[in-house]
Amino acid sequence: MTTLKVSLTALTLATCSSLPALATDVNILTPYMSSIPTNDMVQAFKTEGEARGWNVTVIDTRNDFAQLASRMEDTVNAKADAIVLVSTTAELIADQVALAADAGIPVISLDGAKAENVAVNVTSNNFDLGVQLSEALFTALDGKGNIVKFFHSAHPGVYQRELGLDATLARYPDINVIAEHFVQVPGPVDNGRVAMENILRQYGDQIDGVWAAFDDPGIGAELAFEAEAPESKAIIMGIDGNEQAVDMIESCTHYKMSLRQDFAGMAQIGAQQLETILAGGTAESDEIYVAAVPITVESLGVDCK
Repeated sequence: MTTLKVSLTALTLATCSSLPALATDVNILTPYMSSIPTNDMVQAFKTEGEARGWNVTVIDTRNDFAQLASRMEDTVNAKADAIVLVSTTAELIADQVALAADAGIPVISLDGAKAENVAVNVTSNNFDLGVQLSEALFTALDGKGNIVKFFHSAHPGVYQRELGLDATLARYPDINVIAEHFVQVPGPVDNGRVAMENILRQYGDQIDGVWAAFDDPGIGAELAFEAEAPESKAIIMGIDGNEQAVDMIESCTHYKMSLRQDFAGMAQIGAQQLETILAGGTAESDEIYVAAVPITVESLGVDCK
């Protein structure tokens, strides 16, 4: 009988060892895949995850937050091993994030905000980015003039940039926000272009600068200037280091600076933190900041004179 037990145990162990290891299923959820920076970050994280042997599934709800909540519930019910929220705030789907926590599914965030039941948010210090952008634009305008503001408060990071603008405006009484536009997503470039065309027709030469909370509407604004007011001396600045924005800076257009966020770095750090969490550890902190770099004609080595 003892021999039989040993044989059965050995057979069981041999059978188990011959079975393939179960893969780790990681679902990425975002409402903003149409945004170039978000897409870059998602693809970078997917690459990081697949290099670790994870099965990575990307779910884009195309700016539909009700659908985001629904797909989050689907992901929890499907018993994914981990959830990654990109370019959104967990507070908008707090009930679904709580469901994940109750199910023992870790949730991390990239380019979002700290929130209950989110193990770590990896992002830029968006308030500081808003201040840096504002200071650079206002300095270029010698501390006075009329600016147009492009914003999108639905994104937690972009909203923090707006707060950075507000804080900086308080120190520059001669800078006036002459017009502002809430950017529609999907399609932020075209939406920014159409809005800027309308603003140019209304204010024309009164416009001295454009403050773009992210590059997409700034790119649209540049396209509008090229079509409607190519001789304008207005200055455009934005955030993200979008490739098209960098090309515009290098081409000596109205676009003069973009603060490049390290989206690949965010994805890499996020994957490292999630790997630690999945192994039974904890994240280094509930929020990790990744530094941004200003892209200008000077940093690109371009002479626009």
